Amino acid sequence: MVMSDIAMRALLKKSALVLLLATGIAVSPGFAAEAEGGHEAEGVNWQAWKAGNEVTNVASLQRGANNFVNYCQGCHSLKYMRYERMAKDLEIPLELLNSKLIANGAKATDYMLSTFPPADGEAWFGRAPPDLSLTARAKGVDYIYRFLKGFYVDETRTIGTNNLALPGAAMPAVLSDLEGVKRAVFHTGGAGGGEHAGGPQVERFEQLSPGALSAAEFDGFVRDTTNFLDYASEPAQAQRVHLGIWVVLFLLVFTWFAYLLKQEYWKDVH
Repeated sequence: MVMSDIAMRALLKKSALVLLLATGIAVSPGFAAEAEGGHEAEGVNWQAWKAGNEVTNVASLQRGANNFVNYCQGCHSLKYMRYERMAKDLEIPLELLNSKLIANGAKATDYMLSTFPPADGEAWFGRAPPDLSLTARAKGVDYIYRFLKGFYVDETRTIGTNNLALPGAAMPAVLSDLEGVKRAVFHTGGAGGGEHAGGPQVERFEQLSPGALSAAEFDGFVRDTTNFLDYASEPAQAQRVHLGIWVVLFLLVFTWFAYLLKQEYWKDVH
């Protein structure tokens, strides 16, 4: 049975609509945050916190690069990322790169390495700070977002803090001057659990001292930092996303020409 023109048009319209919706979802800013609860309301469901980052947002990546250099690179490296490549991808002028982002004694062609001695890390924290080049790919951006927001006071530990996403984390709460200091009040059953068990169940947070940023500003700080680590894990992904948009547009145009060709070939078939 030959498909009628009306049925063919309906099918093509449905296909085009699906492709357009897919394109809109792929490029809509903040879609992941809104659909998955990225702008979390005040509450205790920290397991549902979503990064909602946009790896194509250059301004966010620039802020994230600055955050990483000033708050993370003292201990952590990005051993696969060169300063020069980062500056080119993120549209950072070389003058600004050299004056604000490059470590003392480093060159633009160097990799983004920390000068923190691994032996000191093992002596002070029990392990050397890990390289963060592939953390976003290995753990996911939501894990990084929850980890950076998940520090709380724990007097039972030597470093004085613990982490919801990674119980027993060796890293201290280095962002407490920005976020402030908070205590987590847990549901009955305590703070047991972990990443694979869903993590500890928090009843509420108690703010013990304020930070330099508001809650919304700190969320933005963490989101930008997470965004930069997402970029660093695969620097070419932004170009891949842009290429994907052109591919989808090509498919839409090709579908239209295929429909016109069908009309020409089947115009005498009844």
